[in-house]
Amino acid sequence: MILTVTLNAALDVTYQVPGVDWDGVNRVSEVHRRAGGKGVNVARVLAALGREVLVTGLAGGPTGRAIERDLRAAGLPSALCAIAADSRATLAVSERARTALFNEPGPEVTTDELRNFMTTYEALLATAQAVVISGSLPRGVPPSTYARLAAIAAERGVPAIVDADGEPLRHAPEGRPSVVKPNAEELARAVPGGTPAEGAEELRGRGAEAVVVSMGADGLLAVTGEGTFTARMPYTVRGNPTGAGDSLVAGLALGLVESAPWPDTLRRAAALGAAAVAAPVAGDFDPAVYADIHPKIVIT
Repeated sequence: MILTVTLNAALDVTYQVPGVDWDGVNRVSEVHRRAGGKGVNVARVLAALGREVLVTGLAGGPTGRAIERDLRAAGLPSALCAIAADSRATLAVSERARTALFNEPGPEVTTDELRNFMTTYEALLATAQAVVISGSLPRGVPPSTYARLAAIAAERGVPAIVDADGEPLRHAPEGRPSVVKPNAEELARAVPGGTPAEGAEELRGRGAEAVVVSMGADGLLAVTGEGTFTARMPYTVRGNPTGAGDSLVAGLALGLVESAPWPDTLRRAAALGAAAVAAPVAGDFDPAVYADIHPKIVIT
């Protein structure tokens, strides 16, 4: 089983519109509502690939109940811990090849609620082959929490992937995760100055075993204990990039579970990320795009 952690779970709402008039009335052509948050999106991709997954994290209030209902409807097993505050919603407005994302800040989490989650998390690790720790943190949760979760997993021999931004990303290597996965902008904020390769080396020097940097149409950069690898994309996929990084992380998680060589892991991860751009909703990917682009990705 692959465990995914979403401490700031959300109800994701996606509006598809032919064009946006920011000063007028817009008519929405399609609406999608589903449970979200980065860890939930990762779980959806893994489940679609036939893997056993379990979603854990925090959820509360009417929005939290809607999140849990959608997970059940999607057949995604979950062990979410209850909080008193209402979970957040997100809104993605997708206009042809452009998408604007509006993220609510998330609920306030108490010390007791976080302590209860930690107890649940430690119990769930007993049957986990890998754990994905990703997304933003709700209010009241310390920025060192992801490092702490990764360290607990490491103590139990469970490889961890951390996908975060800001202070949680800067702290993450302290937990010695197997993989830290920032995008290029997140890496530049965490390690200002220098090239992506130098920033990735800096995070490795702080404790991460490997750092995989997603660079959009430029592919992936992986700085690992076995060397530095790049994955180059053969062409650019147009669509909604929301959730592409989560599909990529799903591919990295599969590589950890299967102990796959880095070139194979990166090729699959990059292909899944590209195929997610072709899907209208985060957490999905286009199998036809995946099948076409996967063998064409160049690893050096």
